[in-house]
Amino acid sequence: MKPIKNLALTLVLTFSGINAFAQTAYEKAMTDKVAKVQQSLSADELGILANDFSRIALKENKEWLPQYYAAYADIQKGRILMQEGKLTELDALSDEAQKHIDLAEAVSPNNVEITILKKMVHTLRMIVDPQSRYMSEGSLAAGFLSAAEKMDPENPRITLLKAEDTYYTPEQFGGSKEKGIELFKKAQAQFA
Repeated sequence: MKPIKNLALTLVLTFSGINAFAQTAYEKAMTDKVAKVQQSLSADELGILANDFSRIALKENKEWLPQYYAAYADIQKGRILMQEGKLTELDALSDEAQKHIDLAEAVSPNNVEITILKKMVHTLRMIVDPQSRYMSEGSLAAGFLSAAEKMDPENPRITLLKAEDTYYTPEQFGGSKEKGIELFKKAQAQFA
């Protein structure tokens, strides 16, 4: 009986050690990739990171963060492409980001950070053709921003997105450079 107890104890310790190692590997991979996504990167580098997060998500399908960061990297890539005038690539990229958002939300419903990404992806879609898409995509983006604000009114990312919207919207449509700058300063204070 004693050898069976020893074997059982050995197996339990071995499997718990493997599990702890796997978590550490996941955490290390995420820490490294998240640090990279926060840097100023090219569109290609962000695409590579989105793929890296996707691969992590395949292994860690009970975690929402890999899918979140895959979507975030895709959206950031889209913002760079937008600045480069490559608007034709934004729809496909938005669709890819939306897939990651949906998978993240399946793991973590009613998550303010995921709701913020929904706002960002609809804004990206709207940018492709603002005149024809404002009523649909702009309305969805505004709705998700409002929903996120109800979930967490002090979230600095919400204030930052409001600042961007206010600053870059033409005055005849309710935008204001001055109010945008005030909101940027508020977001900066919230992040501190």
